[in-house]
Amino acid sequence: MLHDELIAQLAALDEQALLRRRRTVEDPCGPRVRVDGRLMLAFCSNDYLGLAAAPELTEALREGATRWGVGSGASHLVSGHYQVHEILEARLAELVGRPRALYLSTGYMANLGIPSALVGRGDALFADRLNHASLVDGARLTRADVHRYPHGDLTALARLLEASRARRKLILTDAVFSMDGDIAPLPELLELAKRHDAWLVVDDAHGFGVLGPRGAGTAAHFGLPDTWRLVYVGTLGKAAGVAGAFVAGDEAVVETILQSARPYLFTTGSPPALAHTLLASLDLIAQGAARRAHLAELITALRNALPLSRWTLLPSPTPIQPVVIGDNAETLRVARALWDQGLWVPAIRPPTVPKGSARLRISLSAAHTLEDVAHLADALLRLEAAA
Repeated sequence: MLHDELIAQLAALDEQALLRRRRTVEDPCGPRVRVDGRLMLAFCSNDYLGLAAAPELTEALREGATRWGVGSGASHLVSGHYQVHEILEARLAELVGRPRALYLSTGYMANLGIPSALVGRGDALFADRLNHASLVDGARLTRADVHRYPHGDLTALARLLEASRARRKLILTDAVFSMDGDIAPLPELLELAKRHDAWLVVDDAHGFGVLGPRGAGTAAHFGLPDTWRLVYVGTLGKAAGVAGAFVAGDEAVVETILQSARPYLFTTGSPPALAHTLLASLDLIAQGAARRAHLAELITALRNALPLSRWTLLPSPTPIQPVVIGDNAETLRVARALWDQGLWVPAIRPPTVPKGSARLRISLSAAHTLEDVAHLADALLRLEAAA
C-alpha cells in the first residue's frame, strides 16, 4: 500500500542517519537562543551580520506595518506592487551598481523563475555541479539542455561551451557555495560568457551584505563591470536579516524576467511592510563596515583555532566554515555531542552534500564573539581527539 511505502521510506532514512529533525526556536534569531526548552550557543543561522533581531529593523517593521498594513492583497502585476516596493528596487539597484532590480518573495522563487525567463527548449544551460537545490530545480524547469560541469572546473566548462551549438547559452552558478563556503571564479566565468555569447546568472545568496564594498556582494568584491550578460541574484533573508530576494541587471533583462518569470507573475506580492523594513536593512548593510570587519576577525580566529587531524576544515574565506567528517552516523554523533555541551551546529548529510562528505556546517555571525568561537573550537578539538 502507498501508506506503507511511506513508512518504509522514512524508516530507511532513519537507518542511514539521513532523517532530518526540526527544532523549535523560542527566541528571536541570535547566537544565544532557547531551543526546545534549552539555552544554546548557535552556529546555525545565515544571519551573517546579526541583523535579524536588530532593534532598528524591529522598529522599521513596526513603522512599515503601521504605514502599509500587513498584506499586499494581490500579485505585483495586478494591484500588489506598492510605492515602497518601487523605492526598494531602486535602492537595491544602486547598492549593487546595476541599472535595475526586481524584488521577489524568496530566493528559491527567484532561482526557479529567472533561468526559464532567459532560455528554454533547444537552448543550453551550464551549471556548476555544487549549485544550490533551487538552481538545480530552476535549470530543470527551463527545458533547455542542461550540462553540469565539475565544481569550479573552468576548463571543463569551456569545453562544454565550445561544443555547444545552441542558439542561446546560460552559465548558472552560486557565488558563494552554501555547503563549502568557497567563492566561484566570477571574473573567469564572465570572460567565458563573453567568449561564447552566453548569459552568466549568479546567485549571491551568501555573499550579498558580506562581501564587496558596502556589502554590495561578490560581483562588487571582484569589481565586475556592468554588462547585460551578468544577471545578479541576491537574497534578503540572510545577511540582510529580513526576507525576500532580488535580481539586478540590464534594464531589458530585468523587464524580461518581470514579464515572464512564473514565480514572480503568479504569486501574491511580498508584504510592503517587509519592503519598508528592508530599506532600513540596506542602510545598515551599506554602513556595516565594522560588522564585516568583526566577522572577518571571527573567521580568521576559528580557522587558526582548528588544526584538525582526522576531520577536514574546508578552505573557506566566508562565514560558512564546514568541517567534513565523512560518515553520516559519526557526523550525527558529533553534532549531538556538541548539542549536549550547549553548542548547536547542524549536521549536513546527503543529498544536500555528496555521499561520503557529511559535515558540520558552522555559520558565523557578526553577533558572535571571539569567546564564542574559542569555545566552539575547543569543543571540536576535544571531540576529534576522542573519536
